[in-house]
Amino acid sequence: MTADVYTGKHRRADARGVPARALPAQAPAWSKAGRLLAAQVVVIAKEPYPGRVKTRLTPPFTPVEAAELAAASLSDTLAAVAGTTVARRVLALDGTPGRWLPGGFDVIGQRGNGLDERIAWALADARVTLPLPVVLIGMDTPQVTPELLAAAARPLVDKTTDATFGLAEDGGFWLLGLREVDPRLILGVPMSQPDTGPRQLARLRQAGLRITMLPELTDVDTAREAERVAAVTPGSRFAACMARLRDPAERAIAAFQ
Repeated sequence: MTADVYTGKHRRADARGVPARALPAQAPAWSKAGRLLAAQVVVIAKEPYPGRVKTRLTPPFTPVEAAELAAASLSDTLAAVAGTTVARRVLALDGTPGRWLPGGFDVIGQRGNGLDERIAWALADARVTLPLPVVLIGMDTPQVTPELLAAAARPLVDKTTDATFGLAEDGGFWLLGLREVDPRLILGVPMSQPDTGPRQLARLRQAGLRITMLPELTDVDTAREAERVAAVTPGSRFAACMARLRDPAERAIAAFQ
């Protein structure tokens, strides 16, 4: 399966699904505003549609409720990226953008079959349209902050490191940043396994890259993880959604609306 690739705000770059061509030469945003980090952050995500996202939350949640939690997690993630002072913000999306997408993001389609391919080509497609370091995260860590994302981008911009990496508590990883993108650094790494994070880290080390580690975070995949993340993100959309779904009275009221 191959998805279309988009650049800009929903502009089709190549209907054949080949890597996006470079944008026409123009003064980049970061050259006009010195305070911006000369880097880009990519969020790789699925459209929060019932039955397609957060399936490990069902039960105890229904597919519709799981999709609501996914949408809240994605919204918090996008808000953190929007608050990060980088030159470009990208959403690599499997699906169709919705009202949850804020302004200021370029949207590209995902390419590839397995998650390793989708991650590799999201990084490559972002890099080919703007030759700046790329930091990639998913939609499962609504507790991410602009400060964490800036900490991942800054050493890549300063050229003091070649990669930044954040392990997830469940054995995966929540962030991968690269100063120079080579799909071979990701392709073939088994994804969604208990040792995916260590194996991806080993691949980076085998390539001789200088690596800066980010704090370990909890991915939201299970109800227990959702409770834990909601507890440490008071005031977030995700915590508010968890509180609403946790309250039987509010759930009963919502059923009659």
